[in-house]
Amino acid sequence: MQASIDAVRVAGTPQGPVPVVVLAVDGEDDVVPIFIGFEEATSIARGLEADDIGRPLTHDLLLDVMEELGSRIDRVVVNEIEQRDGGQGGTYIADLHLETPRGETVVDARPSDSLALAARTNAPIEVTEDVFENGRDDSEKFQELQDIRDVSGEM
Repeated sequence: MQASIDAVRVAGTPQGPVPVVVLAVDGEDDVVPIFIGFEEATSIARGLEADDIGRPLTHDLLLDVMEELGSRIDRVVVNEIEQRDGGQGGTYIADLHLETPRGETVVDARPSDSLALAARTNAPIEVTEDVFENGRDDSEKFQELQDIRDVSGEM
């Protein structure tokens, strides 16, 4: 299923504020929210804005190294949720599909890192049907959350 980064927001939780990247899925009203760290959330938002802050962040550096070695990101696939005990939430798993001088390869990567790279390259994002069905949530829940750029103050 084709997806895109709809927003990077901050949700209030009993443990405090937690960033969430919201994936919109083509043809669906529901979204797939993935809770991530502040550093990754800021990096995804910067990638979406194409902000040049002078010195490269880790995701910029990784992308520069891949390009120097003749590789490019073909697509990102969020392909699994490892469920927690009790079935609430879980850990998302993603693959980074690369085209290299030696052919195509797939690299296991955190969704947050993969999405930060996709935001910088406009690489297609996919979620499996299983991930969508197990991770989907009402988009309205996330529309009123504060944007990460308004929270971090760094952008």
